[in-house]
Amino acid sequence: MLKENKFKVLISSVIILLPILLGLIMWDTLTDVMATHWGADSNWGSFFGNAFVVFGLPVIMLITHLICLFFTSLDKTQKTQNKKALGIIFWINPVISLITSGIFYAAVLGKEISSVLLTTGMLGILFIFIGNYLPKIKQNRTLGIKLSWTLNNEENWNKTHRFGGKVWVIGGFVILLSIFLPNAAMVSVMVCVIIAMIIIPTVYSYSIYKKHQKEGLEYVAPPNSKSEKIIVVITAVVVPVIIIGTAILMFTGNIEVQCDDIAFQINADYFRDLKVQYSEIDTVSYREDFDTGIRTNGFGSARLLMGSFQNDEFSSYTLYAYTGAEEFIVMTSGNKTLVIGMKDSNETQKIYDTVLEKIDK
Repeated sequence: MLKENKFKVLISSVIILLPILLGLIMWDTLTDVMATHWGADSNWGSFFGNAFVVFGLPVIMLITHLICLFFTSLDKTQKTQNKKALGIIFWINPVISLITSGIFYAAVLGKEISSVLLTTGMLGILFIFIGNYLPKIKQNRTLGIKLSWTLNNEENWNKTHRFGGKVWVIGGFVILLSIFLPNAAMVSVMVCVIIAMIIIPTVYSYSIYKKHQKEGLEYVAPPNSKSEKIIVVITAVVVPVIIIGTAILMFTGNIEVQCDDIAFQINADYFRDLKVQYSEIDTVSYREDFDTGIRTNGFGSARLLMGSFQNDEFSSYTLYAYTGAEEFIVMTSGNKTLVIGMKDSNETQKIYDTVLEKIDK
């Protein structure tokens, strides 16, 4: 497949990397850090160096693009695949690369963007587009609705994809229309519709399978393709690594606060360290009834809560705390607020006493 489409591979790869050229042109106007994530409230969340946004994101998109093309090419059934349907694999990543990078650069130029609205609209259009091509996809193991019933019977495949295409188009329109709703309702509609778009074609495919069973029609599983064998091997390696890595992130990590004569240093695992001069602190208080609110950016696990948070008391503040912390130190500096909550209340009290003593001098 790749040999016959060398030109498409080249052009699509170049399009994915085009944002790099735009980033180089705009380099002098870029800030030291650029936003790469929005919260549900449409405010910017995570920030990375402009080098990562300009070079890193397009390169990651290119690697993803080439991996998708590689595994698709290993499926021999793609040689007879509908060309328009196969085009989805070639052009979906280039489009995503242009749109996402465009959003970041627009933000640098001061353009206000509603992330929830944009994401919902993009998904709606994408589902309508894919739904239109689902009925055209021939039976294969890398594209389409890949269930055991569709893969083992061509009639089931064709009927499921004709029906699924209609469901996806309708679902896409519903998602697209939800952009007129408030953000919270928009997200709820989007999630519910996506779940329905998965479940409804699956149930339909299974009903065809049960009908065929009653008719005595046998479903024969085709032999595993080369791509599937490779994917199985990769999955056998990657999945345990992901599970172990997730468990480590969820249940490990520490926060240490070291106080010296002129400042205290917060050393945190999995998040940036922070140094605060005592002279910068305006107020400090010890709280037992502090509501942490919601995290808008940072790191959260079963053990640690760190990053930018919002609650009813503060529009935005920085938190370094253990998940089970019951007592907190609240410090303000101008319009900034820092909250620390250690695992042990005695340790929290000790840090508070030290900070209070230093700022009173």
